[in-house]
Amino acid sequence: MKKQKKIKYKGGIPEINAHAAGIDAGSMTHHIAIPDSEGGHDVYEFETFTEDLKRAVDLLISKGITTVAIESTGVYWLTFYLMLEEAGIEPFLVNAKHVKNVTGRKKDDTDAIWLQRLHSCGLLKKSFQPQSLTRQLRTLVRHRDSLIKSSTEATQRMQKALELMNIKVQSVIRYLTGKTGLAVVQAILDGEREPEAFLKYKDPGIKCSDEQFKKSIDGFWSEDNLFLLKQEYAAYQFIRSQMAECDKVICEQLMTQVAKVQDGDMSGLTVNWRKSVKKNELQFKAEPLMHIIFGVNLCKIEGVGELTTLKILAEMGNDFSRWESSSCFAAWLNLSPNTEITGGKIIKSKIQKKTNIAGQGIRQAGSTVSRCRGPMGDHARSLKKRLGKKSGSIAMSHKMSRIM
Repeated sequence: MKKQKKIKYKGGIPEINAHAAGIDAGSMTHHIAIPDSEGGHDVYEFETFTEDLKRAVDLLISKGITTVAIESTGVYWLTFYLMLEEAGIEPFLVNAKHVKNVTGRKKDDTDAIWLQRLHSCGLLKKSFQPQSLTRQLRTLVRHRDSLIKSSTEATQRMQKALELMNIKVQSVIRYLTGKTGLAVVQAILDGEREPEAFLKYKDPGIKCSDEQFKKSIDGFWSEDNLFLLKQEYAAYQFIRSQMAECDKVICEQLMTQVAKVQDGDMSGLTVNWRKSVKKNELQFKAEPLMHIIFGVNLCKIEGVGELTTLKILAEMGNDFSRWESSSCFAAWLNLSPNTEITGGKIIKSKIQKKTNIAGQGIRQAGSTVSRCRGPMGDHARSLKKRLGKKSGSIAMSHKMSRIM
């Protein structure tokens, strides 16, 4: 720990949080600004090792600090945030855009002081943070999404290897990663080269003729591209096995949340595992579990599927009362326009450019609900016709969020 010089900061705004501190969190060091008795600030610098973070928490407790404002990029704040919560100090994670300092004063120590001043005056807005169980589920669901992306990349590289050998099988079947596609790839890697021999792998549901299917397999075999195909096929199979393992852990996490909601009563509850899985579908039926956790079945909303509901649960939990109204919930999801009014006139009204993963899931549902034949699908098609494809999709997503 290194104590820096005392810095005085004069200001006339009344204090609301008298026992507040400001923390500028970094990858190697955290700067903590604590007000002193003379109207200035003591700025402390701590390294980010666990021992140093424990000493930082002890310091805040000894100084009588009850709440702190944390500004950080990346995930450097998370460990310290959880330690502060455990110690009974209320942490405020704030958006870096909302705490910009005066021009020319961009330093770690002055940033921490500025955070403390803003927080003591009650000028900072607390960023939403889910509860512990929800945070664990969020980690798993986000990891599963990254595995899906990796799986897609491996599939694309398999397609490239086949295309370089002029194997056109992906042009006569719908998915290379379907039953027929993977059987063909495995046969190629096993040394099969005669187009006639591949007909036994053709599924009856494939519409192309046998002759066209054979022509799609006839190509120029090269050792380098066969090696590439072998590597990417192995990578794809490994990623899919990781996804299956991840699904089991997600299921266990959902069961833990169900037990919490039902006060430990798990009688009559069973998990239904799917015998066959379509594309990126979960290995188990999560809808009954999420129905119990939410208290209502969000999957019954037209256009909202299991994966969308799981993403919402993982990002925000099952407590909708943390938002004052459905309008506040839609705004948090970034589905409401940021309207700027000057002189009684609207000068700007656009959706803000910020990332909200739960909002992205609802947007995806809002863009596909127009394919449904029910009343929600009719309304979505009406909005798209009146407002255009993009605006209509956002308006439909906004409506779905309010229904939730």
